[in-house]
Amino acid sequence: MQCEVCGQRIIGKPRRVLIEGAKMLVCEKCASLGSPYTEPKVKRTTYPVALTRRLKPAKPVMIQKKPHPAEGFGGLEVVEGFGGLVRKARERMNLSHEDLGRRISEKVSVLKKVESGKMIPDLRLARKLEHVLKIRLLVPSESLDTVKAAPPPPPVEPTLGDIVQLKTGKTDKRRT
Repeated sequence: MQCEVCGQRIIGKPRRVLIEGAKMLVCEKCASLGSPYTEPKVKRTTYPVALTRRLKPAKPVMIQKKPHPAEGFGGLEVVEGFGGLVRKARERMNLSHEDLGRRISEKVSVLKKVESGKMIPDLRLARKLEHVLKIRLLVPSESLDTVKAAPPPPPVEPTLGDIVQLKTGKTDKRRT
């Protein structure tokens, strides 16, 4: 082990000193340059063997992905203009943002974002607002089958595949 001040090999027990706020291990000669200090001892807590045997490993937790509010809530979707509905209903009941927040246990900032339309309420929040304000925010969503059955819109510009079909169609017409 080397002295952190002079760099010489420490013979014997190293000294712990505080030199200008820096804690250093030094030789006996350099120990006079600072004031001695001691490290506080860390008390280790040990548990009885019987207690450690009873501890079981943690079970893996299944993480469920929350659906994005725009994806709907199992056949339900939030009505358009929900922010205005919430604001009008709150004002009709003479409630401030703080009063409504206390009633449904939500932050005022969340309520303001919902009213301004910057945030789509999740299912839980929408249900709370419906219950307290006596309004309808969730309606059955349109059938997904009708959306899937609709044909895709025709391309605006011809694609490379369209050009190939056109050229092969022209050559077929000439041959017949």
